[in-house]
Amino acid sequence: MIVSTATANCQLVFDVSQPAWLAVQVAAARRPGLDISERFEALTNGVPVTVQELAGSHHGRQHLVHACPGTLVITYEAAVNRIAPATVEQVTQPQRIAALRPSRYCPADRMAGFAGSHFAHSPNEPDRVQAICTYVWEHIRYEVDVSGPGTDAVDTLLAGRGVCRDFAHLVAALCRAVDVPARIAAVYAPGLSPMDFHVVVETAIDGKWHAWDATRSAPRPSMIRIATGRDAADVAFSTVLSGRAELTGIQITVAGPDDLPLDPHEELAVLG
Repeated sequence: MIVSTATANCQLVFDVSQPAWLAVQVAAARRPGLDISERFEALTNGVPVTVQELAGSHHGRQHLVHACPGTLVITYEAAVNRIAPATVEQVTQPQRIAALRPSRYCPADRMAGFAGSHFAHSPNEPDRVQAICTYVWEHIRYEVDVSGPGTDAVDTLLAGRGVCRDFAHLVAALCRAVDVPARIAAVYAPGLSPMDFHVVVETAIDGKWHAWDATRSAPRPSMIRIATGRDAADVAFSTVLSGRAELTGIQITVAGPDDLPLDPHEELAVLG
């Protein structure tokens, strides 16, 4: 029985000026309860290029692409059928340790004073996380073209503005700073407008992973997980490993069920 169906389509265009190897993370994670029909294609000047699929953590996948100079077009199309309701994932001890450590974009150690004075008084993990997400929602303005590849959670807190990855980094860093394990998930988000890749946070509460989106831009239950990691460095949709390639175009289309679920965002939710 199919519980729900969603489609995700992504096209990335690169100008490759030197032979390049790229790692691309746009494929939907093969999580339990999902049936995925998909197509991944990479063409340079209309000619297919070498692609290798690599298994990643948390059922994610990435594709290793070798491109010669020219116009590289990467296309991913998927129909994602949920054949069973999303189940909550248990937090393992290694996951908990990794999700408490500071990382490149989530320097929790530099935010301990601020986080402690604002959120440590909350009596339990759900209250602390909810207080953090509410603070970020109320104090950070969603604004494009104000952050870049080097922007971390401290920068976002000081600037008071950013995009989804900045919101997620700030939430994750503040959670880690008050001893709540937090990780980042890149997703396709039906209902998001304007459409783009989206980034949310998962926190460990009572030994289980729950999803939070401080942007409140799309319903969490309908999101399709792509990649999971400590911060944006782990879940980047493309990374040039060698050579020279510049992203010149991106187009994403995601469609969910006819009636997207309501999401109050203050309550616990599970990401598939």
